[in-house]
Amino acid sequence: MTAESPQVELSPAQIVARMDGVLHPSPGMLAEAYLPSQMMQNHAAFLAFLPGGDLACAWFGGTMEGRGDISIWMSRLAPGSAGWTPAQRLSAAPDRSEQNPVLFTAPDGVVWLFHTSQPGGRQDDCQIMARTSQDGGGSFGPARRIGTFTGIFVRQPVQITPSGRWMLPAFHCITPPEGRWTGGLDRAVALYSDDQGATWQAVEVPESLGAVHMNPVAPRDGIVPAFYRDRFSQHVRRSMSLDGGESWWPPAPTNMPNNNSSIQAIRLRDGRIALVLNPINATMSDQRRASLYDEIEEDAVAGTGGAIWGVPRAPMALALSSDNGESFTIAAVLDDGSGACLSNNSVDGLNKELSYPSILQDPSGDLHIAYTYHRRAIKYLRVSLPPV
Repeated sequence: MTAESPQVELSPAQIVARMDGVLHPSPGMLAEAYLPSQMMQNHAAFLAFLPGGDLACAWFGGTMEGRGDISIWMSRLAPGSAGWTPAQRLSAAPDRSEQNPVLFTAPDGVVWLFHTSQPGGRQDDCQIMARTSQDGGGSFGPARRIGTFTGIFVRQPVQITPSGRWMLPAFHCITPPEGRWTGGLDRAVALYSDDQGATWQAVEVPESLGAVHMNPVAPRDGIVPAFYRDRFSQHVRRSMSLDGGESWWPPAPTNMPNNNSSIQAIRLRDGRIALVLNPINATMSDQRRASLYDEIEEDAVAGTGGAIWGVPRAPMALALSSDNGESFTIAAVLDDGSGACLSNNSVDGLNKELSYPSILQDPSGDLHIAYTYHRRAIKYLRVSLPPV
């Protein structure tokens, strides 16, 4: 992989023509593909290896985020295959926007799918749903609500603490005293289950105002770092746990900028931390929008508490840390473009964001990365790991 591998922005027609799932070589990459989908909008990729060895990618798709036709979809890439399978629809609740899938293989081999379910753009009124698969992710049973939480959202992988507890990282979307939710009061929470997912309790991360998409990685030297998206579009934040993920320090800024868009990090086999992100923040752009859902809500207002929306979501970059996430260095630009995200419109190609990445490392050491391409497609890359 080269240190700079920017791509030419595709037109809407060019994107559709490439959405066949077929793997192709690409400059600086081992392979790339645009996952198959019949939906107009596709967003929020989540990668996971399934028990049989397939690489799965789940995301949400429909006409536009927040609308009732948004559902969870999944495609699979078998070992040695030349391409991804056609998208399989995993949820279909009428009049609810089902978003942010999280796949998790439990110790007993059961594959879990967690996702959110909300009315319209009301993230503060969402529920968390779970479905399970007894056949390695081939099919999933009916959805059930987990906990009695309202307004708690998920995005990042489940962790198992040394004590055997399941920890589902999350964040609480809090309604302001006046007006609709716009993100400025959100806080990080960790959901814990002591009975293999039957019941859950929520524990707030201290002093986490504006820190969302909590993303713990595997421990090193007894320390578990977690990384966060910043609602205020300043920096990727980091907190630490010294007890295996049972309690957390307050999140603090890292040296990586953040644009109030999702990130994802993993612990590599060589001990480093790999982070995929848009390395840009509000000080680098004056582009703003009222809220994430201002196109589907007539009464959307600017973010109470200072949440910032509309900062470009590009480039898509890979950063590496050798000091347990205290500092990062950009190792490669994976994709580039304008990153325009003042609209979620996929029909007319108004959205140009490269966002919401997911990353895994396979046994050979290669990295698998998937992300939103212009809210029209999910783009997949396989890249070699930069040397130490």
